[in-house]
Amino acid sequence: MPAVTVENPLTLPRVAAPAEATARPVLGVGTAPSGFEGEGFPVRRAFAGIDHQHLDPFIMMDQMGEVEYAPGEAKGTPWHPHRGFETVTYLIDGTFVHQDSHGGGGVINGGDTQWMTAGSGLLHIEAPPEELVVSGGVFHGLQLWVNLPREHKMMPPRYQDIDGGRVKLLTSADGGALLRLIAGDIDGHQGPGITHTPITMIHATINPGAELTLPWRADFNGLAYALAGRGSAGTAGRPFRTGQTAVFGAGDALTLRADETQESRSPNFEVVLLGGLPIREPMFHYGPFVMNSHAELAQAFEDFQAGRLGTVPTEARGD
Repeated sequence: MPAVTVENPLTLPRVAAPAEATARPVLGVGTAPSGFEGEGFPVRRAFAGIDHQHLDPFIMMDQMGEVEYAPGEAKGTPWHPHRGFETVTYLIDGTFVHQDSHGGGGVINGGDTQWMTAGSGLLHIEAPPEELVVSGGVFHGLQLWVNLPREHKMMPPRYQDIDGGRVKLLTSADGGALLRLIAGDIDGHQGPGITHTPITMIHATINPGAELTLPWRADFNGLAYALAGRGSAGTAGRPFRTGQTAVFGAGDALTLRADETQESRSPNFEVVLLGGLPIREPMFHYGPFVMNSHAELAQAFEDFQAGRLGTVPTEARGD
């Protein structure tokens, strides 16, 4: 970890918050419980227990792995439906294959992002390639669910492959942090992800002892999830570590700091930063559907059962 890096961050554009910016306080730190998803791969539920008012427009996020599979152990998900939101799969280590009933799909490797807009609905599957199942290996990534506003809930599905080489690389004011801007805008720099709901998504690698202060849209929420390592959030230095999420309050600057000493398995503090414009609409979430009312949820299940969300492609069924 991580797959996309640079030898000398000092050659990259630098990002800094203006001196007059208002620092965001830390409202709380939550610890992600562990569980299993799909056919049994381990996950951490990053947003479990956090009030939705602090998450909106985000719905959930799973840290998948980090796990090293023995030969024959690698697992994925079976075919399943989605409607009403977007899934963002960011892979740090390993390889995953995506296929959906609308013809979208491809292979994502370490550093790549797969952005799937479910919209009106589809079926899809995510699985390790046959060679990874046979050989075994490391698998580590994130899946984030981003809500869609009412006017986009039933839009046609869309698929984006964001190769790791397209991610915008930036650094902090002193060069002590490497920023991978996947989506959104930070200090005038734009990430490659195309979003219907305005959001910012960054994977930051912060060197031991380094501090990172970023300008942050005042109308966005602010979340920081620790993928690996130890550090603190906010100017008051609220501690958080691997598997924990820091929730920020109001302001237009966001501060993180890495502890001087890090874990042996991770030399740096690895953090995913998220911000988005709250949708502030009723949200009814059940299983793979996220809608605005109970009636819309019922319609989604009815459409799925009737085959109106698509069918498994013939080649995938082996017909």
